[in-house]
Amino acid sequence: MNIKWKLRMAAAQREIWTGAQLRRLLAEKAGLELSSASVSALFTKEPSQVKMSTLAALCTALECTPNDLIEVDTTPVERPVAPPRLAADLSRVASARGRSMPPI
Repeated sequence: MNIKWKLRMAAAQREIWTGAQLRRLLAEKAGLELSSASVSALFTKEPSQVKMSTLAALCTALECTPNDLIEVDTTPVERPVAPPRLAADLSRVASARGRSMPPI
């Protein structure tokens, strides 16, 4: 799974070019007061987590949806198929540990 943060692009499409502009917009339209550092971090870095209230405020301020801000690739990761272990292999492993197999 791959997640891409697209706030900068969404803001640019709405002619919001700086963190200061975004900060003012968040305060005016969504009533969210964030520090300059917090807005700058959202604007320039991919966050590891975002509060739902912050996401909602960004969507309100930019008049967009969460899909405009976050792109999620849910393509399954292929894992190599491990060969099945034989019962004889399992009993050897158990014997090596000094334990017996449970009764069948």
